[in-house]
Amino acid sequence: MTSRHNAGARVFEDVAATDRLIHEPARLVVLTALASCQSADFVFLQRLTALQAGNLSQHLAKLEQAGLITVTKGFSGKYPQTTVAITDDGKKALDDHWKKLDELRKTAKGSSWRR
Repeated sequence: MTSRHNAGARVFEDVAATDRLIHEPARLVVLTALASCQSADFVFLQRLTALQAGNLSQHLAKLEQAGLITVTKGFSGKYPQTTVAITDDGKKALDDHWKKLDELRKTAKGSSWRR
C-alpha cells in the first residue's frame, strides 16, 4: 500500500472518529438551527427535525447533559413551553465539528484512490 493510499484511507478513519454526539443527524440539525438564532421552542425543533416528541426529548437531554444547550421549561399564558438555546460551548463544538468535516472533505477530495 502506498503512502498516498494510506493517507486517503486515513480520511475514512477520521470520519468514523468524528464526535458522534454532534454528528448524529438530528442533533446536528438542532445545533445548527440553534446557532443561527437566540433560542427556539420545542415545537419548532420538532417540526424542523420531523422527530417524535419523545425522540427529540432524548436528543435534547443528551445535548443538555453535555453542556451544549440549555433547556428552559415555562409557560406561555396557560400553555407549557419548552425553549432551547445553544451555549457558548455548544457554538464552539459545532464550529469545530463543521471545520473538521470541511477539512476531511478537502482531504478526501485531494486523495488518489488506486488499487
